[in-house]
Amino acid sequence: MPFKKFAVSLALFGALGVAPALADCNISDAQLEEAILEKPEFQDPDNRRLVRDLRTLRDAAYLLWAYGLEEDCERVIGNVRQLIAAPEMGQLGSNDEDEADQQLAATEPREHRLGQLQGTRGAPDERPLININELGPGLRVDEIIGAEVRSADDQIVGEVRNVVIGTQDRWDYAIVASGGFFIAGTDSYVVPLRYLQVNQERSSFFLRISSEEVKAVPLMPDQEYLWLQDEEWRATNDAVFQNLMPETSR
Repeated sequence: MPFKKFAVSLALFGALGVAPALADCNISDAQLEEAILEKPEFQDPDNRRLVRDLRTLRDAAYLLWAYGLEEDCERVIGNVRQLIAAPEMGQLGSNDEDEADQQLAATEPREHRLGQLQGTRGAPDERPLININELGPGLRVDEIIGAEVRSADDQIVGEVRNVVIGTQDRWDYAIVASGGFFIAGTDSYVVPLRYLQVNQERSSFFLRISSEEVKAVPLMPDQEYLWLQDEEWRATNDAVFQNLMPETSR
């Protein structure tokens, strides 16, 4: 956590008359940032997610400390120390994306995950959708991951599970999990980002095809993303969108 944010948090606690207890949990003792700079394992691009998760755990420990939960803080810092000492433990967790989606769903505010099957497009005061490549400023990753995706006739298709950026042929994709609104689906669609639109509030994304036409889109063949190396499958998938929306393709 940046020092300024840390200091502001302490100041707020003082202003509210809540004095953080002198704690046995010393977050700095974990020396996380030093390990990130010095240990070669944390320089490996494959461990970028582990580094991010370690920082999240460190920040969670600070919040526990700030609320006087020193023992819980120390337990979390103990986990941080354990992962620093053995980064390979980061590979021991589940790789099941459906299970991960279910766990992630529990962290989301419920009001953002209660959409209706039929949306509100066509209302008198509804503002027009924006093409992805016409956005200014651009999208942040956290604005698209987990967002709902609707068809052109405003029916729920699913939610964005992942984004694939920088493929060799410059096609970027959104992985849209179907199988129920905001319920981790066993089926997913690989949607070229250029074929998405977004509402003005950036809360919902829209395919340019109807819910009936979505049925023609092939399902993602595997969750290990081996399809990225399958040129034949990708060409077939992309051709569906090109045929349905030729002007966007051009």
